[in-house]
Amino acid sequence: MPAASANSDKKTAAKRTAAKKAAPAEAAPANPADGKTPDTPRPARRGRLTAQERRLTTERAELRAATLKRLEKSSGKLATNAIARMDDQLGWYRRMPPEHRSWIGLVAQAGIAAFTEWYRHPEAPQAISTDVFGTAPRELTRAITLRQTVELIRTTIEVMEEAIEEVAAPGDEAGMRESVLVYAREIAFATAQVYAQAAEARGAWDARLEALVVNSLLSGDADEGVLSRAAALGWGQPSKVLVIMGSAPDGDSELVVEAIRRASRYAKLHVLTGVLGKRLVVVVGGDKEPVHAARALIGQFAPGPVVVGPTVGDLLSATRSAHAAAAGLKACAAWPDAPRPVAADDLLPERALAGDQAARRQLVEEIYTPLDEAGSALLETLSVYLEQASSLEGAARMLFVHPNTVRYRLRRVTDVTGYAPSDVRSAFTLRIALALGRLGSGVEHG
Repeated sequence: MPAASANSDKKTAAKRTAAKKAAPAEAAPANPADGKTPDTPRPARRGRLTAQERRLTTERAELRAATLKRLEKSSGKLATNAIARMDDQLGWYRRMPPEHRSWIGLVAQAGIAAFTEWYRHPEAPQAISTDVFGTAPRELTRAITLRQTVELIRTTIEVMEEAIEEVAAPGDEAGMRESVLVYAREIAFATAQVYAQAAEARGAWDARLEALVVNSLLSGDADEGVLSRAAALGWGQPSKVLVIMGSAPDGDSELVVEAIRRASRYAKLHVLTGVLGKRLVVVVGGDKEPVHAARALIGQFAPGPVVVGPTVGDLLSATRSAHAAAAGLKACAAWPDAPRPVAADDLLPERALAGDQAARRQLVEEIYTPLDEAGSALLETLSVYLEQASSLEGAARMLFVHPNTVRYRLRRVTDVTGYAPSDVRSAFTLRIALALGRLGSGVEHG
């Protein structure tokens, strides 16, 4: 019995094993750890497109190709419409000479052609500024302003936007509209780049030309050519001109020159300026008295003396003002308490002591000679007064006259020369003028 029972158990186990093999495999239970179930399809491998994505990409490419063909056929018409729109809406375009209008027409055609090429290969880097603006000569940037360029670009883009429904393939209108907007942004940046480069080149040339004009005035080589160069820089015909000279501040000289120009525009002055070595030279012109207005420019100079040359009538005569300012700047060390700015004529005695022949002649011609022609009494009274330490009583005793007589004669000296002997600074100037006049040979005439 035990043996029979064991055999029966073995048969039962064998039947169960066979039944399990014959039965269909049960579905594997869901794994909550990875969130996947057997029914979830496997995702596509990275870098590969699904069938739906491939179909959409193919459709977009076909639409883009169809739009590109239609765009190539319509490019001439678009350019013609853009030029017609400019002629209708832009008054400055109608007033331009035919040559300039043809240049703008070339730019419009090149812009649409460049858009076609860009639409064909939007991913490829392209120099849009070269494609569009390279067809016109460089003089076009001088013929039309940046504002006018923006207007003609806006007009061309508007014509292209209005033609989208006609040019784009059916179903590709949104794509082409987006492309036009992106291309308009690129054209805007390209326009800014072209005008920035032109401004930099023109600014560098103007700076060299301006420095040449200023240097000609300082060296005394001013001629009619200087007038034409100054006119090219925007110099008008002011009735009063002077030269200001001082030390140039440290740093970029271009920034200093630009600061002078801004200050001059605010003060409504004509200005030519340059940094020559360590000196900052400013030629100032105006119809009103430029000395007072020129004070607005003093802040652009480095610390130290600033000398203002005498006012002259025109730019060619500014050579004399420049020489006086340069001589005054050299001699200013002899007057540490000089005001800032100081007039070159106020430094006549220091300039004369430093060897400036122009200052010596001016002192003799404006002080000694008029006093000598007015009578010997004025020269004698002035000389004695200065020798007596500006004492009326002392001068009267030395001259054997009444003090009122001395006082009267000194007033006459002031009327003749413009210098008051009782003023310390004026007395110093008068003393130097008397010494130079008596020396005679110390002054070179001619």
